[in-house]
Amino acid sequence: MTSIKRNSLADEVAQRLQEQISLGTYKPGEKLPTEPALMQAYGVGRSSIREAVRILANSGLLRVQQGLGTFVEANTGIEEPFPQRIKRAAIDDIDEVRLLLEMKIAQKAAQNRTAEDIEKMEDHLKRRKDAAIADDVAAAIEADINFHTAIAEASGNSILTDLYRAVAGHLKDHFIAQHQNAAAFRDSQQLHKNLLNSIVAQDNQKAWQWAQRITLHKNEEPAK
Repeated sequence: MTSIKRNSLADEVAQRLQEQISLGTYKPGEKLPTEPALMQAYGVGRSSIREAVRILANSGLLRVQQGLGTFVEANTGIEEPFPQRIKRAAIDDIDEVRLLLEMKIAQKAAQNRTAEDIEKMEDHLKRRKDAAIADDVAAAIEADINFHTAIAEASGNSILTDLYRAVAGHLKDHFIAQHQNAAAFRDSQQLHKNLLNSIVAQDNQKAWQWAQRITLHKNEEPAK
């Protein structure tokens, strides 16, 4: 058995307080409840509450004013961790960001791809094709995400890659519910092949255009 660190309760309280701030339970400029009220709400001691407040104050989420209390800072939206923001975002908003990212990463990949990148993209595209032919929706979705993730990796921009992974990975269940069969993946296979060919040819303009064509295709009503 691994013992629980003394500060783990404080970390948990800090995370829950941050979630409440993100959700608007505690608004910018608003005063937090008193220590006794927070102790009762979270079922922890005074030291855990104080440590949690210290953690959030150091990160800029809270402002402690002696004699007045603890207040939510006005810039809290900037401080919210991206994974947490993704969890509460609307599916349509996440998907829109993913589609926009796919165009940019395609353009950058055409500029920066390596032979190893090409090999990875070709492998994932083949898996996508095979899964689509077999009408294996889950496998087609997985291969599609892996293909575009490989493009993101080929872009040479680690931030774009991390963003794409976070956004696309969060949509897997939605994709499965959206596609009753793999017809859309079969129909768009050639578009993806054209995208890959433009990346291999290092034609960033065509890469952007093919990625845009793909996003338009994905926005169409899926086949039943």
